[in-house]
Amino acid sequence: MNKFSKRRKIKITDEKKESYNFKEAALTKMAKRQLLVTLLSILGVTVISLGSAYAVFTSISKSADYNVIKVGTLNIDFGEDSSNTINLSDKYPMSDEEGLKLTPYVFSIKNTGSLAADYEVYIQDDTDMISQDNCSNNQLNKDYIRYKLDTGSPTNLSSVAGSNYKIASGSLEAGQSVTYTLYVWIREGVGNDVLGKHYHGKIVVNGVNTQGEPVADTLLAGVGENGAINTTDPDQTFITGTDPNNYIWYSGKLWRAVSIDPSDNSVKLVTQWNISVIPYNANDNTAFAGSYMEEWLNDTSVDGFLSNLREPEKFIKMDSVWNATLTTSTSKPAETTMVTAAVGLLNIYEYTKSYRGTTYSNGYLNNGLSWWSITPYSSSNVRYVYRSGSADNYSPSNAVGVRPSINLKSSVRIVDGDGSADNPYRLNGDNEKDLSGTMLNTRYSGEYIRFGIGENNLYRIVSHENGTGTKITSAEPLKSGETFVESTFDSNRNVNYSSSNTIGTFLNNDYLNTENGYMTDEDIAMIEDATTWYLGTMGSGASYKLAKYTNTTDNILTSSTTTAKVGLLRLGELMAGQFDRYGNNTYYWTITPYSVSRVWYVNNGGYANVNGPSIAYGVWPSLNLKSNVQIVNGDGTKEQPFTLALE
Repeated sequence: MNKFSKRRKIKITDEKKESYNFKEAALTKMAKRQLLVTLLSILGVTVISLGSAYAVFTSISKSADYNVIKVGTLNIDFGEDSSNTINLSDKYPMSDEEGLKLTPYVFSIKNTGSLAADYEVYIQDDTDMISQDNCSNNQLNKDYIRYKLDTGSPTNLSSVAGSNYKIASGSLEAGQSVTYTLYVWIREGVGNDVLGKHYHGKIVVNGVNTQGEPVADTLLAGVGENGAINTTDPDQTFITGTDPNNYIWYSGKLWRAVSIDPSDNSVKLVTQWNISVIPYNANDNTAFAGSYMEEWLNDTSVDGFLSNLREPEKFIKMDSVWNATLTTSTSKPAETTMVTAAVGLLNIYEYTKSYRGTTYSNGYLNNGLSWWSITPYSSSNVRYVYRSGSADNYSPSNAVGVRPSINLKSSVRIVDGDGSADNPYRLNGDNEKDLSGTMLNTRYSGEYIRFGIGENNLYRIVSHENGTGTKITSAEPLKSGETFVESTFDSNRNVNYSSSNTIGTFLNNDYLNTENGYMTDEDIAMIEDATTWYLGTMGSGASYKLAKYTNTTDNILTSSTTTAKVGLLRLGELMAGQFDRYGNNTYYWTITPYSVSRVWYVNNGGYANVNGPSIAYGVWPSLNLKSNVQIVNGDGTKEQPFTLALE
């Protein structure tokens, strides 16, 4: 996009006010258009008394000629203040309460085009001003700068990843607008080390999703020789075949495009692999609405699927409608039970429409694993796909694999890839090429990491459960040569994991011993020394929440925990399912007790079951990486996993 730059320059002293007028920057021929407005510049803050009293005076003169600027089809309007001046006059540093009494920066973004448009808002370092003032080695610590945007909480600028600090993003339909109110101040308690420091920044609004082709248009243009487009259903245009070019990489996961809704050109996706494994619902309760399944898929806490998707409001239809009508047939169901939710599952009819012909073995959605559909079969059973690919039914109290489904907005565009498994389509806004220096704790569940050595050197992000670090798990159960490593859960039949039970001793000793070929010293240095592992008991037909919480409503953490450097994933946790059937063909332990005598494990077909702790199964380790782990290179895909280093 092209880029316009408008700077508000501020010089702060303890004696006088100085005014600066806006200057219009030249239009540059770049792929993106950005609105650049200098937010704040703190130059030579001077102590006028002992302690933390600082006198700050500033004045900004504005020119109405530059208050409204276009970025593609977006208009960004900074408006007119009633006094025509933004004044800061207070003691610095200041408390949040004082900071929120300052005159804010208010700006509106309006979509003046005929199509939906996405945008991102940044507080960005002004490198031109930094260079002009020759102050690159004298910058104010970002931890000292505090901001609040609209209904958000006051936050240190340093908590936003990267040198370009993204503070907001969204999507606007044609004619829609949004207004932001931004406060900025120096936080209290910073001491005298702010003296003589500089900060130059600017508000940047990026219009995105203006490059590439809409997903629906790309798919309708062709899905390769092993696929076809089926238009026989007026409500959904289906992709069929043995292996069409309909692979899409989004938010750290590989998806398949299933169908296109002709009414709005949204595209239904389903994950290629099982992401987790949980009971669908309590025994004899087959409704999707209100089920454990619906809750897990749409859980906005760190434990659920939706909260770990990348910017879902920008990419997916949050008000998608899912057909959860009971039927004993695989034909198109009636629309008697429709559920509105951001994330759902495929119904059994949608699965069968993937076949080339009438045989499930010829359908690309047959991934060799067992997984739930959204379709009730009766008052006691729910439809699921058996690992052979046949459609069957099962009690909802059983724990079976989960393949979440979403609907991409029509405004989402493809900017890279050819739709094949090795080169999936990449989406505008989820296609970063240079992530060097980005903190790992800002990335997304499912993304791949090069961690460890030898054949066990590939891991995936699970979540950011502890709020600061990054929980990861190996991309497959540990191997030694071509054989999977196996361990009893505990030879003394203890169902509670610890660093001293059988499998815990292996993970916290042998696994961390560099002589055994799993880790280097540099890898081990990145791991948190102590992580809390939740050991809530989860019985048959129970909610996934009980593995972590005392009940399903109040989110009070279970008191049954242990502390260890390395542990295992819970049943129902993200990435706890067989997310790559081929090559992961083994049973493996979870950390979740079923009872006082049994522990949950996941089998090679995608089910979860229980057994006594003296049985030997595969080992799928999990651990937390420290908050100061950063990305050196890679894009997070399996082909180019992130490589890491401590900051």
